[in-house]
Amino acid sequence: MGKMSFDATWEQVHREKNWGLYPSEEVIRFTARNFYRRKRGNTRLLDMGCGTGAITWYLAREGFNVTGFDGSRTAISKAKYVLKRDSLRAKLQVHDAARLPYRSGTFDGVIDSGMIVANRTRDIKKILKEAHRVLKPGGKFFSTKLFVIGMTGHGTGRKLEKHTFQNMTRGSLQGIGTVHFFSKKEVRQLWTSAGFHSLKLDREKRTDHGGKSQVDFFVVESEK
Repeated sequence: MGKMSFDATWEQVHREKNWGLYPSEEVIRFTARNFYRRKRGNTRLLDMGCGTGAITWYLAREGFNVTGFDGSRTAISKAKYVLKRDSLRAKLQVHDAARLPYRSGTFDGVIDSGMIVANRTRDIKKILKEAHRVLKPGGKFFSTKLFVIGMTGHGTGRKLEKHTFQNMTRGSLQGIGTVHFFSKKEVRQLWTSAGFHSLKLDREKRTDHGGKSQVDFFVVESEK
């Protein structure tokens, strides 16, 4: 097995913090628009880089057939606890996003919330191809927290490659390991090269810490 794409910094983050307890509004909106009218028990959804299980928990509560994975064993352990506490069911596993064990054409939808962004470009390409592979034809791929070039933190910390930095020293992304920053052009190129079409690209922009830092990210919905 080759080098994992997973940034081990996240194992420490999940040990020290209760990171991501609830799903974001954009994830809920995507799910409601695309899957609420379907037979939920027969709708298979994948939570990529599920962390401590906020999205998996939400999808399981809504009655979907859910699988979640993360590279952090600590995160998966916390996610299992939350599901058991609330008597919910989902498949939770430790995997690397660039080498998924699922069969091609398995899922109706794949959700990425801040996982793809935590990688170098070479691994982002591999992850996108894996997301495309495990989707059914016509399946939906949703990605959010694709941070934009120029937001607070960009250019700080250790530079790994163009627009990819590690352990940034400013802003909301400070101290959480590897982050790649995107342009709209790059998002379209990467997603299209991986085989996705019908891209719907939106952008969320706000401030944090009393206006001292800027948070700016793309939200992308696409189809296989």
